[in-house]
Amino acid sequence: MTDTLNTDPLKDSELHDKINRETALIAWSELERHFAHGVVVWVSEELDLVEVALRVAHDDKASIARWMAEGRLAKVSDVQAQTWQASDALLWASVVSPFVLVQPEKNRLH
Repeated sequence: MTDTLNTDPLKDSELHDKINRETALIAWSELERHFAHGVVVWVSEELDLVEVALRVAHDDKASIARWMAEGRLAKVSDVQAQTWQASDALLWASVVSPFVLVQPEKNRLH
């Protein structure tokens, strides 16, 4: 039997800080090979990317299942990939092995 993490993911400040430091904007073209392997996961703009990464790292099945059921977390679709490729989109990305979680850059004022 394997040990399970009994800590609240949101109280794991060390992992939160690590994920936050390693989250970065990246061009879709840099993620296409990961998409080809089926490991790129889209995160809705409604969700906090670092929180989602924390919960994935902690294997929080309940939150992940709820977000998937609500349509706020899913494997990147072919249509999304084509759209991002056509626009050479910049996405926020966070790696939680074996997954790469991505979120479109939120619209900002320039």
